[in-house]
Order: sequence, then structure tokens, then C-alpha cells
Amino acid sequence: MSGALAPLESRIGHVFRDRAWLERAVTHPSLLQDRPEVAENNQRLEFLGDAVLQLVLTEALFEQFPAEREGLLSKRRAALAKGSFLARLAQEIGLGPVLRMGASEESSGGRHRAAALEDAFEALIGALYLDAGLEQTRRVVLALYGNLDDRLAGADTTENPKGQLQERVQPAHGNTALRYEVVGMTGEDHAREYQVTVYLLDRELGTGRGTSKKQAEEAAARAALLVVPNPAAPGSKDALGSNG
Repeated sequence: MSGALAPLESRIGHVFRDRAWLERAVTHPSLLQDRPEVAENNQRLEFLGDAVLQLVLTEALFEQFPAEREGLLSKRRAALAKGSFLARLAQEIGLGPVLRMGASEESSGGRHRAAALEDAFEALIGALYLDAGLEQTRRVVLALYGNLDDRLAGADTTENPKGQLQERVQPAHGNTALRYEVVGMTGEDHAREYQVTVYLLDRELGTGRGTSKKQAEEAAARAALLVVPNPAAPGSKDALGSNG
């Protein structure tokens, strides 16, 4: 497997000091069904990589757009970190062909599935962070993204339910009033469905499902948008109350 990963290292511009991190990053959960001796899949690295990627993109956008307000910066970051965009980046670096996955998952097209590519890309970022630290991870990530203006021009910035919900509640409730909580999971590791509920302080606003936590969070936000008034709409009132 190590030799097969060398071209991937070349494409991302980083040779891993500890190849075990890279091998774990490309290990889909379904592989453990066929090979129980494999100790760990890429889910924990995906969790870490998501946070690291958010930080790198936040810093880059903060520096590149010094005059923009938080709401627009959040939209830009969401466009660059959404699942479909990360799956595209994964395809660009050839991540799909080197994924380690179970035979059943591969036969059903799992190697080309957007959710698998998205998770593997974030896991790769987590592996980079553990192998080389934040500075090198930042260099690699920004090199993979290239010109952010060009990327944003080709990204879909119109569909951002989490950002839209944040904009609606922020004027009355501040930046930290929303929280997303996983309230249920079904299915095997390689075919899991998540159920997420979004809360405004302690009030439940909406629940959604998806094959990844991100998809479920977006679905929950869409459900919440149906009940949360838009403060920009004519005659709109804050039906949820305020924190002031």
C-alpha cells in the first residue's frame, strides 16, 4: 500500500514522516468489515481535519477580505468547505483510486461516492496536521485550493442553510446561540445515517438526516429556516424572542 500512496504524496506536496497517518486517512470504514485486523478507519481523522480546515480557511479569508463582515466571510467559508466542494478537491488529487474499502462498498460505487471522498479529504488534512503541524498543513491546503477568488467564482454560494440560519438569529441572539447536536445514528459504519437537531439556546428549531454529519446539519438548518422569521423581510417580527 505504501508504494501506491507515493503519487498522492507527490500531488499534495508532502511526504509523510509517519506513513501510518496517511494509510489511516485513506481507510474507509467499510474495510473493517472485510479485514477485522485493521485497527482504525479514517473517521477520527475526519473529525480533526474538519476543524483544521475550518481554521485554515477562516484565517485565509480573514486576511484576503479585510473589509468584509462576518456574515459574508461565513458564506465564503461555507462554499469552500461544503461537502460537494471537498469531494471535487479529492477528485483533483486522485484520492478516490487509493481509498482502502471493503469489497461490497467498492462494488456499489463507493470509491466515487461524494460522502466518502469528502470524509477522506478531511481525514487527509487531519493526518497532515498530526504528521507535520499547522504551518505545513496550511501551506498544503492553500496550495491545493490555489487562488481563492477563482475557487469562489466556481463555487455554489447560494445554498448555505447553516449560514442563512445564523444570519437570521444573530441580530437578536448573538453568534453562539445556535448549536447542532447528533441525536441519532443508524446503519453500519460504512452506511451510516445521522440525525441532527439544531437548537437556539435551549429551544429546538429543526431536525434533519443525512449520510454525513454535515449533510444532517444542513438538513436541520433547512427545517429551522421554515420556522425562524427572516428579520430582513418586510413586516417581520422576532417570534423567537431575544437575548437582550
